[in-house]
Amino acid sequence: MFVRPRTGAGARVSPTRRRDPVFTGILLLVALLTVSLGAANADRSLRAARAEGTPGTFTGSRLDCVEHPGHESCTCYGTYVPETGGPVRADVYLYGRDRASCPIDRAVPSVDVGAANRVYGPEGSNEWIMTSGMVLFGLGLGGYAFRPRRGGGGDPPDHPPG
Repeated sequence: MFVRPRTGAGARVSPTRRRDPVFTGILLLVALLTVSLGAANADRSLRAARAEGTPGTFTGSRLDCVEHPGHESCTCYGTYVPETGGPVRADVYLYGRDRASCPIDRAVPSVDVGAANRVYGPEGSNEWIMTSGMVLFGLGLGGYAFRPRRGGGGDPPDHPPG
């Protein structure tokens, strides 16, 4: 039971209650992990958005598709050859392609931004949106963990308003 402190002639102050410290610690841990995962991918996401990296060509060799209720999701696998003559990368996928846009047995321009298993088209990508969302969610969750909890309900006022 909370006792509300009175100041002045019968005035009531809204109390604040603290969360369980274990719950707050778990929220902060999840927030920290979410921000660190998003921040670790921020540089690559921004390079992919601007298509900044090593230019080259991608030649598709196979298309793997999975049907979900309402849509189909495909991954276009193939080989990436950099223009600068660096090492050829086999079994990478071209980001953002579907059944109609996968270049099977033909070379198309692409960019390697340093991702382990994918390359991007010259138009870039929208991965930065998800990366930004992860960082913002983690920051919001961390802020929420520090926010004091407001007490609600309680005893009715001594005097009706008015």
